[in-house]
Amino acid sequence: MNQDDRAPFVQALQRAREAAYASGEFAGQESFMGASEILALAAAAGIAPRVSVLDLCCGIAGPGVLIARELGCTYAGVDASASAVAIARARARGLRCRFEVARIPPLLPGRFDVVLLLETMLAFPAKEALFQEIAGSLAPGGRFAFTVEAGQPLTDAEREAMPDADTVWLTPLPELLAGLERARLAVRWQRDWSRSHLATAESLAGAFAADAPAIAGQIGDRALAELLAAHRLWIDWLRSGRVRKIALVAQTASAPPVRTGRPPASARPSLPRAPAGPPVS
Repeated sequence: MNQDDRAPFVQALQRAREAAYASGEFAGQESFMGASEILALAAAAGIAPRVSVLDLCCGIAGPGVLIARELGCTYAGVDASASAVAIARARARGLRCRFEVARIPPLLPGRFDVVLLLETMLAFPAKEALFQEIAGSLAPGGRFAFTVEAGQPLTDAEREAMPDADTVWLTPLPELLAGLERARLAVRWQRDWSRSHLATAESLAGAFAADAPAIAGQIGDRALAELLAAHRLWIDWLRSGRVRKIALVAQTASAPPVRTGRPPASARPSLPRAPAGPPVS
């Protein structure tokens, strides 16, 4: 289910995604996060006007455009998919956004107040090396805001069952936290969104199944079957506790905590909502 040509997938899944999310929660994202969660994480990271943001693996930049529009930051997105970046650029017209097509690491040159990595930590086997790169890209007092699928590495049987398993690298939470500490990134904010992401995974799987003929007509039967299989696995793993979905903000350790005011009403999580990046590669 490698979506190098992103446009057909975006078009094929748009109607089902709109149906799967609660009112106001869909913002063009390709993940299990809802719009309220995206904005809550951004607020916890101190994103605001004149704050510079680097969004790694931004994809079509549904979350990035939402953050830039609502919070007025200076935004740079990077993704390896040229087709995804083309869609992101079109969606971001009129906003203070720029985009680059590149694989990471390495990161874009320069220093940023905030680095985002939303719903794609899963794809990096060497997470601690990535943390070191990110720490080097943060300005003094900078923040790293991200979501992660926490759990023991996949078994051989699980890897066999998961489509695109070469992009699924689970990490136990204690191991991840230790890696952040060694990169001199101190956790300042942490939330467990497993329940809300389970609810969204279930809603998305149901919406994709309900719209299956139209979706298969655009992306093919095999891609649809893999999409549904991946969602069903995430549902099983989140429901059983095999995987936990965690959102974190870590800050350069030498700096004091960032003061983050109460998020706007639109940024407050509305449980049990939120949606599906892990199955999207």
